[in-house]
Amino acid sequence: MAKIGYARVSTHEQDLEIQQNRLTAEGCGLIRSEKVSGGSLENRDELATILQFLRPDDELVVTRLDRLGRDTRDVLNIIHECELKEAFVTVLDPYVSTKGEMGQIVMTVLGMVAQMERRFIKERQREGIQRAKEQGKYKGGQRRIDRDSVLQLNAEGLGPSAIALVMGCSRMQVYRILQVNT
Repeated sequence: MAKIGYARVSTHEQDLEIQQNRLTAEGCGLIRSEKVSGGSLENRDELATILQFLRPDDELVVTRLDRLGRDTRDVLNIIHECELKEAFVTVLDPYVSTKGEMGQIVMTVLGMVAQMERRFIKERQREGIQRAKEQGKYKGGQRRIDRDSVLQLNAEGLGPSAIALVMGCSRMQVYRILQVNT
């Protein structure tokens, strides 16, 4: 039986240290981490690796349910995949585990709450942007990556993975820039 921790933040600017420390304190012998959006299961290579190698009685541990996913269906699919491998999922805050009888029900409710919270955040964001536009204060999001540098590195023969490494961003961001400029 292995205790495997999974830590995730949405952007490269965010720090994983708090989650990793908490997972270590909980006795996780292995911790996989990534900086990628939890809005879907796409591009979550570390989570996919954990799910692929789970064995019976292994425990997947996350600090909060939204680290596992922000969509109820995705969270339930992850839990289902763990159950198929006779492994279980534990969330530390609030503490709940699928090992017990009520764990699946509680996880479902928490997943629905996380998804609802995400919708509320997006709605408040849209309202705030609309108000700022009406007041002439909205300038749009700031670019985080120098697009010209990405294009230059690509022209020099570097592939998306190498460019992402040099630029300190995700491959998906590189692909988007290259796709727009194709």
